[in-house]
Amino acid sequence: MTNFLSFLVPQDKKFFLLFEKASANLLATSKVLVEMVNAPSLEKRNEFIREIERLEHVGDGVTHDTYNELSTNFITPFDREDIHEMISSLDDVVDFIHGSAKRIELYKLSEIPSAVRKLAELVLQGSMELHIAVQNLHDIKRSSRIKEACVKINSIENHADDIFDMAIANLFEEEKDAIKIIKTKEVLSALETATDKCEDAANAISSMVIKYS
Repeated sequence: MTNFLSFLVPQDKKFFLLFEKASANLLATSKVLVEMVNAPSLEKRNEFIREIERLEHVGDGVTHDTYNELSTNFITPFDREDIHEMISSLDDVVDFIHGSAKRIELYKLSEIPSAVRKLAELVLQGSMELHIAVQNLHDIKRSSRIKEACVKINSIENHADDIFDMAIANLFEEEKDAIKIIKTKEVLSALETATDKCEDAANAISSMVIKYS
């Protein structure tokens, strides 16, 4: 009977700890991304890439743990679909950060374009706002702060779209090396998609606020 009752009791603390671990890991990964694209040497850049790889594995572990909790707990603090969408999107942002870092390494980009640095900064800004929103989920009465963060993330994503579009236009206009165009476009695309995933996570959080505030 005790085991059955514990199964019915919502594991809020466990879920919220996992949520914050996921968003904190994303924030840490985003900070390393910015350091990586501004690294003073190739050696230092590769060190940051290795750290991004490590953090990507940490994120996968948190995502896996959250999915396990969703499958084993009868009661959850929010709708399962919203939790799944939020955690998946947070993990996706880390994956696309990792993807952009790996492309920079594999394609041997000697110079980091300014647009890549700008997008990396926007990914970091989005990650900061997501971490703020997630930290406030345990007290849905703070919905105004959560909503404010989600609005900022939407604005960040729109700004990222503008930077990406302009960067691609300039790339085709100014660069004559077709291979370099492809390589640079791949990196830019991965970072722009990371901001899209930030918005996806924000949308899931907004859904929670609407349903539970």
